Amino acid sequence: MPFRSPALLAGAVLIAAATAASAQDVEYTLINSSSATVLEFYTSPVEDDMWGEDLLAMTDLLPGEQGSVLIADGSQSCVYDMLFLFDDGTELTDTVDICELASYQLTD
Repeated sequence: MPFRSPALLAGAVLIAAATAASAQDVEYTLINSSSATVLEFYTSPVEDDMWGEDLLAMTDLLPGEQGSVLIADGSQSCVYDMLFLFDDGTELTDTVDICELASYQLTD
């Protein structure tokens, strides 16, 4: 499966919030400003070798849509890996500090 281009990686804009969290639920907004539909979205603390469940479950995130993401796994970690699978067959991986995250925007 091909990876998104470095330009897309650079286009994944993080907007930081001055919030701190440790072993508590973390919520942020996922914004799809790209031209592709997000079919699946996985996260896991960086120290884990396995992805968590698909956070989109049985729904897709269409271009122009946004939704609330809740990470409530009880982890002590703030740094998470993310995996997005798109309808055009591409994928995007990224690593972010979810404890400092207010929103995450996907762009082309």
